[in-house]
Amino acid sequence: MDYSDGAGDIVPTFYIGQHESKRSLDVSAELIQHAHDLGYDMLTSPITNDHFHTRVLSLLSSYTQAISDAPQTQPLPLIPALDNFDTSLGPSDTIGQLLTYTSSWIDLSSPDPVIAHLSRQVFHLEIAFAAFCGATTVIVPGPRLAHGQNGVSQYARAIKEALANGAYVSLHVQMPMDGTSVAEEEDVGNLARFARPEYEPSSETKNVDAWSSWDAWNTIRSINKYHNRLSVALDLPRRLPSLAIQSRWYSEPVRLLNLSFSSFLVNARGSAVLSKSHQHFIFRCARLRSAPWLLLSDIGPLPGIDDPDMIMSYSTGELSPGTAEDAPSPDSSVHAPTPAEAAQIAKKTSKQSNGNHDPTPHLSYMRYIQRNQPPKSMIERFGGGFQDYLQSPLQPLTDNLESITYEVFEKDPIKYEWYERATAQALRDWQSQRRSTSSGDGVVVIAVVGSGRGPLVTRALNASKSTGVPVRVYAIEKNPNAYVLLQRHNRETWGGRVTVVKTDMRAWKGPSQPDGTFGKVDILISELLGSFADNELSPECLDGVQHVLNPEHGISIPASYTAHFTPISTPKLWADLYNRSSNVDANAFDIPWVVMLSQFDYLSTEDKETIASHQLGNGTKMHNFNLEPPLAPLVHTAWEFSHPLPPTILAQSSLRKGGSAVGGGGGFTGGDGANEHNFRFCRFTFPIQEQGVCHGLGGYFETVLYSGSEGAVELSTNPVTMEKKSKDMISWFPIFFPLKNPIQLPAKSEVEVSMWRQTDDRKVWYEWLVESYMTLGGKRIRLDVSDLHSSKSNGCLM
Repeated sequence: MDYSDGAGDIVPTFYIGQHESKRSLDVSAELIQHAHDLGYDMLTSPITNDHFHTRVLSLLSSYTQAISDAPQTQPLPLIPALDNFDTSLGPSDTIGQLLTYTSSWIDLSSPDPVIAHLSRQVFHLEIAFAAFCGATTVIVPGPRLAHGQNGVSQYARAIKEALANGAYVSLHVQMPMDGTSVAEEEDVGNLARFARPEYEPSSETKNVDAWSSWDAWNTIRSINKYHNRLSVALDLPRRLPSLAIQSRWYSEPVRLLNLSFSSFLVNARGSAVLSKSHQHFIFRCARLRSAPWLLLSDIGPLPGIDDPDMIMSYSTGELSPGTAEDAPSPDSSVHAPTPAEAAQIAKKTSKQSNGNHDPTPHLSYMRYIQRNQPPKSMIERFGGGFQDYLQSPLQPLTDNLESITYEVFEKDPIKYEWYERATAQALRDWQSQRRSTSSGDGVVVIAVVGSGRGPLVTRALNASKSTGVPVRVYAIEKNPNAYVLLQRHNRETWGGRVTVVKTDMRAWKGPSQPDGTFGKVDILISELLGSFADNELSPECLDGVQHVLNPEHGISIPASYTAHFTPISTPKLWADLYNRSSNVDANAFDIPWVVMLSQFDYLSTEDKETIASHQLGNGTKMHNFNLEPPLAPLVHTAWEFSHPLPPTILAQSSLRKGGSAVGGGGGFTGGDGANEHNFRFCRFTFPIQEQGVCHGLGGYFETVLYSGSEGAVELSTNPVTMEKKSKDMISWFPIFFPLKNPIQLPAKSEVEVSMWRQTDDRKVWYEWLVESYMTLGGKRIRLDVSDLHSSKSNGCLM
């Protein structure tokens, strides 16, 4: 099959290694160079060899004989230190290009104490020697799932010791994606075969399902406190498991994807290919900030190492004898080949140039799909480098933003276009309904409050031009530095058509009139929304400026906005916060973080396929891969804010702010309660279909900018509605409400979330609480409850 063609776009690079379980040659610098010449990026190497294996088996045999003769007097066997003949590994310049393997024939999770003891010794000898040699990446075969949870805990403890002993070594635990055993027909030298009959696992323990592998990994990483040098080497089977399992593994710290010979299919041309589901999973993983490497395992030895015509012998690095005999001496002249020799060369060249001959077909295929990855989405192109990067929410009300921050927002291809569309619709409705204007001369008065560098001002002027409705525009901005730029724009770009006012919008009295009074505004436009809609205090700001809005026909853009959330599993973010809370910020788990969620999994979902096929122009059947999460989440609406507020609410707020007796005050802690109308509370239940771990809540928002005779103009970051309402919008990343202690969730359980938007008239903050429940025998039982998290210490100042 010809894999020479490919897309010209810049796509994620695949780093591909080659692994042989029974490699015939020691991994020398020459063999590594040969692998590079073939196109591989790395090779694997066992830490110890068959000589060491034989020595351990001999020790076990001697011990078994000894305890059969005198069972009460024998201490557990001790393995002598490694010697020169036990390993071919050593410190070298090429050690960084190797993925080292611990022995697959040990059984760290064995219930037989003798086998477990020997296995731990082998494991720690190998880890210590690999660390000594300078190896930084060690692949460790995962626990035997048939031993059950006790075996997994024992395995996890061994991993914990290894992480402490190999201070610079990263451990990749090799786990099967679908819970199946890598190979049931055990090698005759495997220590598991020598476990005594009384330690044979029960039939119930041997009952392994598709989730057993992830469950074991969850135990391992939990016991090791999400260690940053502990990750997964994931075996991809020939048939991938359910989308739920795929999505869960995607959220985990997978650093290697292991593709064995059995992972591949054979197409009609006889070529090795991957299924569409395999491609989809690999493409998704390739977009991660730390994309996993790919490992081609047991697809055959490196081609060429047994070729008698090769110039080098890769076992010794010397010229092969056959080649040395034929090589011309330095003082001899090179003769033209005889006719017979020329025919032989032509025959060999013809065979090698045959279109069906490819010495590395699996590698060539992987390079082919690398070149033919789906193009990056708008959010992926914009957010490169921001994936899973925790950022504190902006506080534009209290902080003066830098120009670069404004510039990032202004790159959004959707947001400002939609704002212009909403403004134009509002102007057309105003004109068609013959509403009176606040100007008195038919000109619609627009105020852009919180103007920043002025993009919404430009859009308001554009909307006036496209609709033919005359406007008078005011730009209100408190940031003194942005104020200078707004004045410059007014002179150089807007032609002096804008009145620029430097003030906090809440202090602005309205358009100045010739008689010294202040007029009203017909349309208030703002972009004060945050990742959770109200987290940048849009309600408080717009409440404070509503007094300038035309009380009869006044329009607010946006007109309303809602906050949304769903429980998620995100081990990477939790591990980052755990490290941060231990070393930098003790309150890290009490802060809602703005983050471009990437490596995570929705916990409450409904099935929804996202892979759709289509015909390419050349007639070749391909797939258009949507690399969004393959399962649609269940997302609940927390609360809503609408503008303008009814006058009665503002009147009550004014009474409370004054502190008078008629303003009340009971039941409110802090301040007079003037902002209590912006308090919110919600409580929602999410069904959990499959077992998982809740690390926190993913938060989103939706907003109706304007709704009129032509329909609604809306923006959304809600993953359920974003595609429909504002596809490719990049201005806002989601918000993440973390849990200090992750909550383990069984299958068929429920998560109940309580969330508050609190205020004391000086600041606004959030509080959140997560509980898990399960119904057993008709009775609803609470399984776990999180801390009551509060962001008060990091709240948004009013």
